Amino acid sequence: MSKKQLLLLSSSTVHGFSYLEYAATDIKEFLQKNQIKEVLFIPYALKDHGSYLEKVKNVFTKWGFNMTGIHESKNPFEAVKSAKSVFVGGGNTFLLLKTLYDHKLIDLIRSRVMNEGLIYMGTSAGTNIATKSIHTTNDMPIVYPPSFDALNLVPFNINPHYVDPEANSKHKGETREERILQFLETEHGEVVLGLREGSTLLIEGNKAVLKGLVGARLFVKGQKPQELEVGTDLSYLMDEKECLPECCPKKKVCK
Repeated sequence: MSKKQLLLLSSSTVHGFSYLEYAATDIKEFLQKNQIKEVLFIPYALKDHGSYLEKVKNVFTKWGFNMTGIHESKNPFEAVKSAKSVFVGGGNTFLLLKTLYDHKLIDLIRSRVMNEGLIYMGTSAGTNIATKSIHTTNDMPIVYPPSFDALNLVPFNINPHYVDPEANSKHKGETREERILQFLETEHGEVVLGLREGSTLLIEGNKAVLKGLVGARLFVKGQKPQELEVGTDLSYLMDEKECLPECCPKKKVCK
């Protein structure tokens, strides 16, 4: 069994950087380390697949990688089956997940990543669907997928584009933190990693490290939220055993 390799980005654009520029080094090192030259792009989170492919392909081509779009294939299933790496773009998470279900790609992608070493890169919605479920997406449910269950490549949830509460804000609506804490009150919620704009999670087998420009915020059921710095080892989150709230995240005495 090949160990899984994932690079999960909070977003594609960060203030002060061009498209994917902030993560250029991490993406190139990740692909080169795994000897990847060809990338299959999955643009299902947006409606205009052709324009989306062109935008992303221009960047990857400059970096020295070849890219094709899954929508260019007559058989999306076979395209994923023969791919060595995939990049799943951002957009609407509900639309992305529904389209993957429609093409019967959920089980195939998961199996290939977990058992065959398919290299997985995702950003925003592409990061959301790499987790247990899409319960912690920020998107509007513009379509209805058959399930909120996602690829489950990592055994926790992620909230891309995590935004910290502003102390002097005049906005009186719920903060992102409040929404995540509400999720943790449900039977579905155990752990949520809030990835701020510019933060990235690198996963190699059962090892996970926070990378990127800024830190992240970790929410664990029954605990106060934690601040995480770039470089933090998050490998303990990859343990799929159910951990007691009082022992997570670092004092592991699991069921």
